[in-house]
Amino acid sequence: MKTGAYRQRGISLSGVLMAAAVLGVAAVFGMKMIPAYMQDAEIKNIFDAVARDPEMQKAPVKDVRQSFAKRAMVANITAIKPDEIEIGKDGDGVSLSASYAIKVPLAGNASLMLEFNPSSSK
Repeated sequence: MKTGAYRQRGISLSGVLMAAAVLGVAAVFGMKMIPAYMQDAEIKNIFDAVARDPEMQKAPVKDVRQSFAKRAMVANITAIKPDEIEIGKDGDGVSLSASYAIKVPLAGNASLMLEFNPSSSK
């Protein structure tokens, strides 16, 4: 038979509250950044679609930009303009790339700057 008090183990209530607060702040910041990453993925998909389009393989740069502009308008892309796209042509076809940044407001006057470099893959 043991005598004496058992030693308690585990996390205290204040520890649980602190962990919940940290997870809550991280979740809020993550939720604010998700739209920027979704828009970057959509831009990459549009770049890939334009680069694979057989009509764009021999089209002038102006037509490639118009094709991107039409697809971006349908997808509600606001982070990048057609004039900001770098278009390269080689023997295999056309490649598109861009470099842009999005400023995501976090809380108060704190913001996060996210830089993206999407490009079409061959």
